[in-house]
Amino acid sequence: MDARVSDLFGSGNGHGSGSPGVASNVKPGNGHGVAPKKAGAKNKKSKARFSRTFKPSNNTPYLPPEAEEGNIEYKLKLVNPTQYRFEHLATQMKWRLQEGRGEAVYQIGVEDNGMLVGLSEEDMRASLKTLHRLAEKIGADITVLREREVDYDSDEPRKIAEVLIRKVPDDQQFLDLRVAVLGNVDSGKSTLLGVLTQGELDNGRGRARLNLFRHLHEIQTGRTSSISFEILGFNSKGEVVNYSESRTAEEICESASKMITFIDLAGHHKYLKTTIFGLTSYCPDFAMLVVSANTGIAGTTREHLGLAMALKVPIFIVISKVDLCTRATVERTVRQLERVLKQPGCNKVPMVVSSTDDAVTAAQQFAQSPNITPIFTLSSVSGESLDLLKVFFNIIPPLSNSKEQEELMQQLTEFQVDEIYTVPEVGTVVGGTLYSGICREGDHLVVGPTDSGQFHKLTIGSIQRNRSACRVLRAGQAATLALGNFDRSLLRKGMVMVSPEMDPTICWMFEAEIVLLFHAKTFHKGFQVTVHIGNVRQTATVAAVYGKEELRTGEKAVVLFKFIKHPEYLKVGAKVLFREGVTKGIGHVTKLQPIAQYQPSQSEDEEG
Repeated sequence: MDARVSDLFGSGNGHGSGSPGVASNVKPGNGHGVAPKKAGAKNKKSKARFSRTFKPSNNTPYLPPEAEEGNIEYKLKLVNPTQYRFEHLATQMKWRLQEGRGEAVYQIGVEDNGMLVGLSEEDMRASLKTLHRLAEKIGADITVLREREVDYDSDEPRKIAEVLIRKVPDDQQFLDLRVAVLGNVDSGKSTLLGVLTQGELDNGRGRARLNLFRHLHEIQTGRTSSISFEILGFNSKGEVVNYSESRTAEEICESASKMITFIDLAGHHKYLKTTIFGLTSYCPDFAMLVVSANTGIAGTTREHLGLAMALKVPIFIVISKVDLCTRATVERTVRQLERVLKQPGCNKVPMVVSSTDDAVTAAQQFAQSPNITPIFTLSSVSGESLDLLKVFFNIIPPLSNSKEQEELMQQLTEFQVDEIYTVPEVGTVVGGTLYSGICREGDHLVVGPTDSGQFHKLTIGSIQRNRSACRVLRAGQAATLALGNFDRSLLRKGMVMVSPEMDPTICWMFEAEIVLLFHAKTFHKGFQVTVHIGNVRQTATVAAVYGKEELRTGEKAVVLFKFIKHPEYLKVGAKVLFREGVTKGIGHVTKLQPIAQYQPSQSEDEEG
């Protein structure tokens, strides 16, 4: 596998995310004792760093200048504002909260151009008091993330403070982030999730993970083979709301203002198709790669890292089982990871987290620059550094801003079906993600395509998110929908439920521009591969390779694929992953060949 790693990553990163400029951006002012704080790309346009009136001394640390957009606000001081100014500040706080979808970070003692001026003890107290009043007025909670001194050439100590403000939007129950958990078999993924979500440490023999398993054979072998979901809640003050005191999922949802949903994926190679399905269909915001300290990068670790990068999912790394190894072994694993992350195709900037301060910095830089890769070293048995990971999860902001989500919500409803169940006394239930639009109880949708390319009418009964009832589902949220007595045999994974006004493009054949990551021989017409596009997973035949007879490893081409079993609903621009044995490739859909002859029957089916 080693010889092919650079290939796997080379095309994995694709275009655009590997800007080398970020590496230099992480360094400024490290010697000043304060600037590593937020050296990341908070404001990618670098404006003039210094104001004209102020002539900085050499040791004046700076942050990037304040951005108009985004959820980060700089305030020099907030001492006794007038009523008019107070109202203005409250409006500004609402705007920043909306930009961060319910979360904002205030830097107190910092000028708008990014200069860290600092405040005296008295002014800082007064400013924080004003911030409390502001937050109270708009119904938010505030938590001081960290305070630190700025050493200027003045005699009295001056401080700056970083404050997290959180308010759940009125029309939403909680902020929701999805984290896919990747890593080699036996690296401790399920155990780590068990410890995080249940609040009890492991006994070293996997007791913590027993509640996460869904099948008997998983309990017997200790290997995850299916996709399971776990939730970790934070209240508005940043404290963990958990399964402790035998709380149910509904209670956690009620008392949490931020939810992290972990998608526990399989590490074993034979369950790779399940892992890919989890990554493509559940649209995770972030991926957590778990590496065992005593084995280092082994087995499917590289493959999972390559997959996350190919799908452009921001990734951070957790080195587990540090209680089993000496310090030197842990450091060797960290160095090994740093080497892989700095490879030309990877172009990542590793950042080892060793204190709460690092965790705060990592969370904010990670969201702003896809190249920063935080690395945590922890133990699920001794609990070492687990709190740093919790701080990181508490602060990490959502990736998409409110504007993008609103645009998606204004489109027609489209729900991707990932799982199908039959529940006693409820009937057929489908689980999946709402890709666009809004979905309410009692909505009339059509589901398909069937083998003949048709769509069936259905009505949505009840909706549940994270096992608690929900009235309205918004774009980007995952949920389960009850369909009453709808015939389960008409459903399959990979279908979509769309609003009847939508005219879905269904196709047997589609063209995609692909890159062949690895192939033992040559890739040519007639070759069969398993194609993953979002929640679609099906075997397809290569019907044509344009402009070339055959493809070899590392080559690009436009290829025409033809599905074998049934037509699928696809979109131009969707990411494509395909595999067959050791053959792997990625790309995107460039052109669809819709089915013409099925259109009349489809519209009849919708009307009648």
